[in-house]
Amino acid sequence: MFTGIIEDLGAVTNVKKELDNLHITIRSHITSELKIDQSVAHNGICLTVVDISGEDYTVTAIKETIDKTNIGDLNIGDLVNLERAMKLGDRLDGHIVQGHVDQVGTCENVIEENGSWLYTFSYDDSYGNVTIEKGSATVNGVSLTVVNSGKNNFSVAIIPYTYEHTNFKHLKKGSKINLEFDVLGKYIQKLYEARL
Repeated sequence: MFTGIIEDLGAVTNVKKELDNLHITIRSHITSELKIDQSVAHNGICLTVVDISGEDYTVTAIKETIDKTNIGDLNIGDLVNLERAMKLGDRLDGHIVQGHVDQVGTCENVIEENGSWLYTFSYDDSYGNVTIEKGSATVNGVSLTVVNSGKNNFSVAIIPYTYEHTNFKHLKKGSKINLEFDVLGKYIQKLYEARL
């Protein structure tokens, strides 16, 4: 389980395809604190550390993960939002994030607003995912509050700290992003659908 509060921006140093799997090597300031078998969220995708070498560590994404996230688009030099799993008893500064991406969305617009940024994202609403105004959503692993909510889109406001310390500063119109919708909202939606 994660909180959506990003600890570090890691740089992709290697991407290797092996059969249906993708091995991704990341250089990060937190590498020295990691251990093999540890879960780390990469742009909101929970992946297991399988190797550590110096400042670099490697994770493996299987076909299911590649098919349902934007991880297959990573290239050497790309920056990845990183968060280690939360410790029991820690503060939950963001919201409950599972590290299980629900779907890939698209950045539709970025507007600079005199010291902050307004991002609008769209998604395919046929999967049954929803957002609500002032509710939570996770974009590339970042816990965010929904500012505006539409049928298949929503907007978030980004403060300068988040802009500088995540890969949001590299998102532009057309960028593909990982979305994890609020876990409580997903359960309520399923219960509602079951009662209809």
